Amino acid sequence: MKKSKEEVLKVLEILGSLYPSRTALKFRTPFELLVATILSAQCTDKKVNEVTERLFKKYNTPEQFAELEQEELEKEVKECGFYKNKSKNIIEASKKIVNDFKGEIPRTREELMTLPGVGRKTANVILSNAFGVQAIAVDTHVFRVANRIGLADAKDELNTEIQLMENIPENLWRDAHNWLIYHGRNICKAKNPKCENCPIREFCNYFNSKFES
Repeated sequence: MKKSKEEVLKVLEILGSLYPSRTALKFRTPFELLVATILSAQCTDKKVNEVTERLFKKYNTPEQFAELEQEELEKEVKECGFYKNKSKNIIEASKKIVNDFKGEIPRTREELMTLPGVGRKTANVILSNAFGVQAIAVDTHVFRVANRIGLADAKDELNTEIQLMENIPENLWRDAHNWLIYHGRNICKAKNPKCENCPIREFCNYFNSKFES
């Protein structure tokens, strides 16, 4: 069931009162966020933050990462999983930033997506959290929560993003995607969602279809 504008705003108001408006990944520069986001694929933010806290004390610029041997970086990020591919992408992305963008992280989605290891979701994370651009990054949490609640009704991440941009006021895009991520981690889990503790269950299509008689 499609949500009215009033219902969408109420859902966002409740989520906004509970969760932060920024990513849980810790970073000081856009480049550090790029590295952290690449490492976060299929890894918890908590683990990524543990790894990057140590890593960024040794290297934290594109120039430094571009000069690393892949095996050297692999040892540093092994705990994050898929470390070979992640290390390769981080080093290659660093080289491209140095060679093609004068050492500065590009500020458009199209340019960001030319970097190895950066897809639309990662680009949107960087745009919204590092540069303050209104964008919605649809990861597995956002995809699941948005479609369960009824903020979207889509079969894939791209169409979920498009529908969320249509249904959510643009000035809330950046905040909303972080709220949905936190809600997915804390309450609306993939398995055994905590519907009994959910503050927005009265608005949720999933809850109303599964739990109300």
